[in-house]
Amino acid sequence: MLSALALGFFLSASLGQAETAKQPNILIVIADDLNKDSVGVYGNKDVKTPNIDRLASQGMRFNLTYTSTAMCAPTRQQMYTGLYPVRSGAYPNHSKVKPGTKSLVHYLKALGYRVGLSGKRHFGPPASFPFEQISNKVNPEAIREFIARDKAQPFCLLVTSNSPHVPWSAGDASQYDPAKLTIPPYWVDSPEMRESLTRYYAEITDLDREVGECLKILHETKQEENTAMIFTTEQGAQYPGCKWTCYENGLNVGFIVRWPGQVKPGSVSDAMIHYVDVAPTLVEMAGGQAVKGLDGRSFLGVLQGKTKRHNSVTYGVHTQMNAIGSPPTGYAVRSIRAGKWKYIMNLNHTVMFNNALTKNDKENYWASWVRAAKTDPKAARLVERYLNRPAEELYDLSKDPHELNNLAGREKQAKVKARLKHQLQDWMAGQGDLGQATEMAAKRNRRQ
Repeated sequence: MLSALALGFFLSASLGQAETAKQPNILIVIADDLNKDSVGVYGNKDVKTPNIDRLASQGMRFNLTYTSTAMCAPTRQQMYTGLYPVRSGAYPNHSKVKPGTKSLVHYLKALGYRVGLSGKRHFGPPASFPFEQISNKVNPEAIREFIARDKAQPFCLLVTSNSPHVPWSAGDASQYDPAKLTIPPYWVDSPEMRESLTRYYAEITDLDREVGECLKILHETKQEENTAMIFTTEQGAQYPGCKWTCYENGLNVGFIVRWPGQVKPGSVSDAMIHYVDVAPTLVEMAGGQAVKGLDGRSFLGVLQGKTKRHNSVTYGVHTQMNAIGSPPTGYAVRSIRAGKWKYIMNLNHTVMFNNALTKNDKENYWASWVRAAKTDPKAARLVERYLNRPAEELYDLSKDPHELNNLAGREKQAKVKARLKHQLQDWMAGQGDLGQATEMAAKRNRRQ
């Protein structure tokens, strides 16, 4: 958080700089619970996402973008504030940041922008996120009005979809044949799972329609050439091993940026960026100077092709307290990824992990996993992996990208595990993260 003096210095310095450069408009489309590998341009050959794929062909696709928490409210608030979840206070789901916390709304308004939001909020308190709420759901008419309202003033608009969050009811599931779908190795292949995927994919395709609406509006209002458009997937889907976990399918998200004249069309980046880097990047894009005190830092140099590197490590935080199905002790998970290695600490591993998915399976596929586990060894391993986890997990992602072969008990990897554990614990200490004590504090500190 910035003091009044520091914020005043930031505003005056950045405003002076902004006057000398053309400020781009910014349009950000955020999905809701979308696996990165459920998008065509990220390798899915079944799902139909022509507009997202087209956006990627016109801009830069990032392969190593990370949220630190695979839940909606903590994810969105880290993106908007540039602060990691425990430090900001928004680490359980349905939580809010600490009073007085600033967000990109404050920073961009100070640079002369009008800052709006069409769709899902899931943040608080309102003083920390003073968006102009133009509609409570994605509304093309409201989006068009906001974009076209004043061409002399730059805008930042967040279009925050509710898709593909459960229940998967939007779109046309009949366009997907369950028998022809490809089931990745981290899911159990059952008829119920395939039927579920038709609904999930249909809602992704409907999300893609919303992306197409935004592209069309920018074109028709003649704003596309001076607009940086971003699409991101938010976090993993409500499937096992994705949302509510620190596995790659929960934390590694899709991120695409089209910015005519600045970002090379059709480019692909392996620079590791974090959601906390988004706010400082937008500030620099808008002509502002670096905001002191944030966890994130600008990756504008990556966008402009000046560098291929950014972060070398990423951290994950999961808080099960306050979530549906959480045990009284919660289920704290912490993780670190550095290079090809991923290390996970399950701080409450002696209890069974449960959540809305296992307790209230409205999509009707989890029960098929449990049934299959009685006779199918692979299904049994996948069910066990989700419900009962060891104290430590270590994966070589270059050989095991789906994190199915835990190396934490191998003597050969003992030094790697020790190094990553020490690095993770140091980061936690710097964030004020006490692990299980922080998990339990979430019950007392719930704000929403």
